[in-house]
Amino acid sequence: MKTEVKICGLKTAEAVDRAVALGARHTGFIFFPKSPRNIEPDDAGRLAARIRGKAKIVAVTVDADSDLLDEIVSALSPDMLQLHGNESPEHVLTVKAVYGLPVMKALSIRDADDLKRIEPYIGIADRFLLDAKPPAGSELPGGNGVSFDWRLLDALDEGVDYMLSGGLNAGNIGEALALTGAKAVDTSSGVESAPGVKDLKRMEEFFDAVLRAETAIAGNVALAGRSA
Repeated sequence: MKTEVKICGLKTAEAVDRAVALGARHTGFIFFPKSPRNIEPDDAGRLAARIRGKAKIVAVTVDADSDLLDEIVSALSPDMLQLHGNESPEHVLTVKAVYGLPVMKALSIRDADDLKRIEPYIGIADRFLLDAKPPAGSELPGGNGVSFDWRLLDALDEGVDYMLSGGLNAGNIGEALALTGAKAVDTSSGVESAPGVKDLKRMEEFFDAVLRAETAIAGNVALAGRSA
């Protein structure tokens, strides 16, 4: 499978093991008390030990202070930090300098103007996670099960390294990949039976759908090449 898949919001050994067995290249652990996917750093560290070296371990935080980041990095030893709040470019630089880890900056997208928010972080963030803006009233910056208009990404500079997120599931990942050409995707609520409860069957269906989409896209490229 060419597409990099990140399963985010993992909380159990069963889900962590299955995600990696299915081909997840990234595993996300969320440290945000308001989220149903919140996990304690020590618990995340024990889960990460099961799959270290098999998939990248990503620590997801939302405007975390230095004490929490210290605790997370000490307990988890993540491969990457994902900053999913209102962290400024200057703060991203500080976090990278303090912890010596790559940072993926999450940005919420609803319309074309939102893509402009990427510019100040270019050359600072190592990667972007493009998520849908949360619905009104939600206290969660992500994991809300909603998508944005993927056609907006047609205007994105090809040099921007991003991971597509926001309401992705087995039913829509094929369309998302066909429209965006995304090389990496993130799913959380899309593979759950209830908020924070990963469903192993839905995870399997998601990976199967990614593989089908890759096959279809490759077939379309081959057809286009023969007709050119």
